Order: sequence, then C-alpha cells, then structure tokens
Amino acid sequence: MNMLYPSIDELLKIIDSKYSLVTIAAKRARELQEHHNEVLEKYVSDKNVGKALEEIYVGALRIKQDEPAS
Repeated sequence: MNMLYPSIDELLKIIDSKYSLVTIAAKRARELQEHHNEVLEKYVSDKNVGKALEEIYVGALRIKQDEPAS
C-alpha cells in the first residue's frame, strides 16, 4: 500500500481547513504546471499536486493573510 506523503492529518495541523488546503494546493499545482518553478531541492511526489502539498508541509508555501479593512 502506498501512503500519501505528507499525510492529511499532518497537513491539517498546518492549514486547519480542508477547503483552504485543497484550494491552495490546486492553485500552486497549476502554477507548477505552467511555470515549472519548483522551490524544493527534491520532491517525493512526481505529480504537481503532491509537490504543492510537500511545499505546504515544509513551510515553503504559506497562506497569505488578508489585512483587516480599516
């Protein structure tokens, strides 16, 4: 059996919403597909979504918090 790396449980400790996690990973995967701008030296996954999840897991990809409206 092939286990997902990184695990969903570990990713949800970093980004506590499955919706946000999927949205961010999908957006980054599209960016990787279009621009091939990989930020990690080595990836476990060959697929762009997996690479995006790995970037989130190691802290190379973060959610940008919107500034509160004044």
